[in-house]
Amino acid sequence: MTIHLPQGPYEPRATPLDLAPGTGPLASRTVFSAAHVVADPYADISPDSPAAVDWDATLAFRRHLWSHGLGVAEAMDTAQRGMGLDWAGAAELIRRSAAEARAVGGRIACGVGTDQLTGPASLAEVRSAYEEQLALVEESGAQAILMASRALAAAAKGPEDYLETYAHLLRQASEPVVLHWLGPMFDPALDGYWGSSDLDTATDTFLKVIAEHPDKVDGIKISLLDAEREIDVRRRLPGGVRCYTGDDFNYPELIAGDDRGFSHALLGIFDPLGPLAAHAVRVLDTGDTQGFRDLLDPTVELSRHLFQAPTRFYKTGVVFLAWLAGHQDHFTMVGGLQSARSLPHLAKAYELADRLGLFPDPELAESRMRTLLAVNGGNGGTR
Repeated sequence: MTIHLPQGPYEPRATPLDLAPGTGPLASRTVFSAAHVVADPYADISPDSPAAVDWDATLAFRRHLWSHGLGVAEAMDTAQRGMGLDWAGAAELIRRSAAEARAVGGRIACGVGTDQLTGPASLAEVRSAYEEQLALVEESGAQAILMASRALAAAAKGPEDYLETYAHLLRQASEPVVLHWLGPMFDPALDGYWGSSDLDTATDTFLKVIAEHPDKVDGIKISLLDAEREIDVRRRLPGGVRCYTGDDFNYPELIAGDDRGFSHALLGIFDPLGPLAAHAVRVLDTGDTQGFRDLLDPTVELSRHLFQAPTRFYKTGVVFLAWLAGHQDHFTMVGGLQSARSLPHLAKAYELADRLGLFPDPELAESRMRTLLAVNGGNGGTR
């Protein structure tokens, strides 16, 4: 039955893709999905209150990702870190998810930041905040991802402050970590990270941190939405240091790679694309690069739509698709972020995801889309 979306009439597909969980881990690439959190819709809170999380649904979604062979990147930007989820909530999320990972044998890496700092901070306070979070992540048994810090961006006077801070943290880390460079399109407070707004200069500082401590860096995650820069950085990494793409615009070509190397993945778009992404990498595991591209290239339109400016609100589309796919019973987000995207934006996300066959139950997705239209548009998708 035709559903009338703001962009026009659409005929939903009848059957989903067959994306049953695979067997065994992915082989040719290490792939993490940065996972969202599920809010508790019945919590009597305001947007300024600490996040109320539905822990059962949140952990069930992580088990879904692990069942397909994906790793989980926990307490990252996709989990609304710093946009509804404070450090107390992130710490609880890390503890619970790491315990769940141990129980099911899933791979997990967790974000280490400085978001317990609530105001201007000195470099010493930034370092102490990082140390507190690093200790918690390591105690949980998860791999650490050193996230870009708003507090460090505000406190640092130049590249040397970044070099000294990261050198100290890498010496403290008991196991190799992932370094995360998140661009200002995801968080405007991170403009000028690594001590310069000139990306060439910032890149040189970033690479110097790695070159001075290659034994403590498992890999890097670059989220700048700049494929050429990622490839350039990837080719300049010391041997044994991985590049995990965070480019939600160009991930198929970056993961496929070229004759001089490839990127692994740590992506927010692999939250809604999880099963399809895992299937595509299993195809790549066989050496079929074209088959991999044939599966993932068509998903880029959806990803570019979800991550369109203002990019930091992509989480709204991610959670919306999780609701349509049946991974949660409501479209409510911590911090009230479900209101951050327009009805036409969400309707287009539904159409693009449905065309890809991402919804395990297309009828459920259609019904929920009609409900959203009825609540917000008044006609329930019929005219």
